Amino acid sequence: MTFSLDDLERIVAERASASSKDSYTSALIEAGPARCAKKLGEEGVEAALACASGAKVELAAEAADVLYHLLVALRVRQVPLADVMKVLEQRTAQSGLQEKASREGR
Repeated sequence: MTFSLDDLERIVAERASASSKDSYTSALIEAGPARCAKKLGEEGVEAALACASGAKVELAAEAADVLYHLLVALRVRQVPLADVMKVLEQRTAQSGLQEKASREGR
């Protein structure tokens, strides 16, 4: 069995509906978008620092935290992971340089 971001999204959704006394996910969502954004930012910085230090195990752990907090942030703003994947699919239809250039004119 392979664990996927879809699995994580499902778990986040399940835990979001639990009591905030029993679920960290629910407590984060209950605290609102700003709190979710703050946690996502903190985890992003920690992942960046782990990347810079070259610690592979630490980077994997911090990347997991980033993915989890990203899915919580998406949940609090009611953005399905499928919407993000659609954007990524569209962007990967061309080179990254071409895609970036197409956004500069917006």
